Amino acid sequence: MSDWREAAMDRMRKLILAVDPEIVEERKWAKASSPDGIPVWSHEGIICTGETYKDKIKLTFARGAAVDDPTGLFNSSLEGNTRRALDIGEGVDVDEAAFQDLIRSAIAVNVAVRAKKQ
Repeated sequence: MSDWREAAMDRMRKLILAVDPEIVEERKWAKASSPDGIPVWSHEGIICTGETYKDKIKLTFARGAAVDDPTGLFNSSLEGNTRRALDIGEGVDVDEAAFQDLIRSAIAVNVAVRAKKQ
């Protein structure tokens, strides 16, 4: 992958990692279509994963249904009780501040879930 999707994923990666120095990026779940696995960003649990498709990249928030999204960035997987996703097509410009607020909110949800378990 060396096209607009790579550039879009790199942009989102930088935005995610800039939110908090404790965010960890790993590659997990290797499969035929993603032999190196997919990027997974975590902080007290999975924040989101990044997948590449022919016409978009998809950032899926593991506990997205519990994440505050006041600007309505989530545009996919809206019907489920747990996850929410953001599909980004070619040329789509994502509001950086709103996206980073989603990351902060996802971290807060993870921290709250972890605290409740302890």
